[in-house]
Amino acid sequence: MRWLREPLVQFLLIGAVLFVVFDLRGGVAGGGQRIVVTPGQVDAVASGFSRTWNRPPNEQELKAQLDEYVREEIAVREAAALGLDRDDTVIRRRLRQKFEFAAEDAFEATPATDAELQAFLDTYPDNFRTEPRFSLRQVHLGPQRGRALQDDARQMLDRLQAAGPDADTRTLSDSRLLPAALEHTALGEVARIFGDEFAGALLKAEPGRWVGPVRSGYGLHIVIVDGSEGGQLPALADVRPLVERDFMADRRKRALDAMYAKLLARHPVVIERREPAAASPASAAASAPER
Repeated sequence: MRWLREPLVQFLLIGAVLFVVFDLRGGVAGGGQRIVVTPGQVDAVASGFSRTWNRPPNEQELKAQLDEYVREEIAVREAAALGLDRDDTVIRRRLRQKFEFAAEDAFEATPATDAELQAFLDTYPDNFRTEPRFSLRQVHLGPQRGRALQDDARQMLDRLQAAGPDADTRTLSDSRLLPAALEHTALGEVARIFGDEFAGALLKAEPGRWVGPVRSGYGLHIVIVDGSEGGQLPALADVRPLVERDFMADRRKRALDAMYAKLLARHPVVIERREPAAASPASAAASAPER
């Protein structure tokens, strides 16, 4: 029976099975339905050839392309009739994608009005608010100080608070690689340099006063905020493309949700769950508490 393992033999057996299935179904699986290639489809095939070869096809080339189109249509119909499209995750996802794309085209037919965009901006202001910016100076104390780090940081804070905002800090930092000052820098950029904990401390810091110690991945810092500019909600005209993009995405999602809710009413759903396996007498006896 080793010959049954040969790929060619297996292919021939599969072909024989399909032939029998077609015969039992009365011929072609698709029911012999007529294939009509419309003028629009002919134009689409010709356009596809032109995009590939940068010239229109001649009659022989067009006929070859149409023959391939018809063969593909036959294959699709026969595969669907045999149920080959079922339980195929890739095909199911692609069909859902095309279905939703077709629905979304209808959703986007009506452009957003200024009133709708302004209402969306007012509803989700934090999505469009500009980032706070800070001007600051910092004195860094590194972990090489060991156990003295905390005490040194507190002493440095006392020293700088006594000297006031005009204190000369040029020689006080342990690191020359970290910026001693930042000017009008966005909070996200501060976080990128010093870390989220450092950036968060700036939001609580009293401007014009040395505060700390503030921790970062580099050690401890004594920081003074020289100036800050809070996040502002821009006018619609300044962020209209961003607001329109988010508004349209939100509208598509809501419309899809409503469409599926409506379609669900036409498709009763039954979810059959597998019953938990009954415990065997041996396992039940093993789990019984001792008396």
